[in-house]
Amino acid sequence: MFPEPLRHSVKICGITQPQQALEIFALGADAVGINLWPKSKRHMSLSVAVGSLQDVAAQHALVAVLVNPDDALLDAAIASGLFQALQLHGDETPRAVERLMQRGVNVIKALQVRDAASLAQIGEYPCAAILLDAYNPETYGGGGHAFPWELAVRARELFPAKQILLSGGLTPDNVRMAVQQTHPVAVDVASGVESQPGIKDLAQVARFIAEARAGWLTS
Repeated sequence: MFPEPLRHSVKICGITQPQQALEIFALGADAVGINLWPKSKRHMSLSVAVGSLQDVAAQHALVAVLVNPDDALLDAAIASGLFQALQLHGDETPRAVERLMQRGVNVIKALQVRDAASLAQIGEYPCAAILLDAYNPETYGGGGHAFPWELAVRARELFPAKQILLSGGLTPDNVRMAVQQTHPVAVDVASGVESQPGIKDLAQVARFIAEARAGWLTS
């Protein structure tokens, strides 16, 4: 299951080339995110994912990234059996998350962090896993912007029962420091390891994973 509370994890998000999934897992990633939001630069259709990633999903953790999905897409993503978790990046309500959890779905709720006041919303959601991303009113994640990491530290203090995942502006150059400062259960990167949107630079992926692991070992 992703994330695993007792294991620090690295998720590489937003591939558009299915063959990169196995390459990324071979480098040591714990999960790969498949972005099902049609407006994303990293969109992969569910039909392509189902047609090309069944064997990968049997051995590794795939996470569906969704933004305000309609019921048809939600039902199809769940029924596909492809995903260990649904990561919700839109305006989904706590009640919507609760309904998914009642169906046995593992939910990660992504929240944009603007300031300390924005942390209060963490407590409104029933799911254990909360992904903190940078505030960006023009998009739902993947913008490559960071937020003040002390807010992630504060989130852990305020909500110790939650599993905090850190995202937003992470790169191989800063992820070690981010992990050392915030102690997240997992880190999540999209644009920070790309040669172009949706195309991962495998050398950067390998360095990102190594730097994140080094951060946990030395924190």
